[in-house]
Amino acid sequence: MREPFEQQAAAFGASGALFGLDLGEKTVGVAVCDPARRVATPVETIRRTKFAADAARLAALAAERTIVGIVMGLPLNMDGTEGPSAQRARAFARNLPRVLALPIAFWDERLSTAAMERELIALDTSRARRAEQIDAAAASFILQGAIDRLRGLAP
Repeated sequence: MREPFEQQAAAFGASGALFGLDLGEKTVGVAVCDPARRVATPVETIRRTKFAADAARLAALAAERTIVGIVMGLPLNMDGTEGPSAQRARAFARNLPRVLALPIAFWDERLSTAAMERELIALDTSRARRAEQIDAAAASFILQGAIDRLRGLAP
């Protein structure tokens, strides 16, 4: 996975709100944390169209929320290797600075969507509502894991 997460995240500085992104083929789940980096909250799910439009929406959200960095989920295979989904996430991250010049750190997101699906089912969320919420919830799960790691709370 190239550089360790902590090394990549050093560019974020000690405080400031961060984005969590769960990049899918059809959507981008977006979450944000507070400037003290204690709690991640789902924000929205962006329906992917073209890169420029997707990046412009992220830039607008980042400006509204004074974002200082991005934690992007990296969908590794269960054996830790990178497949096509991880390559798509890296390509998106390589292109993003053309529109949104923020530091990016990758977070291993294996099973994040599955974990949030179980959580939403446990909360008795309808299938239709789960479909609307799952990507932003997964982004929140990714971001929470990352900020917990930055605070020394996660393994």
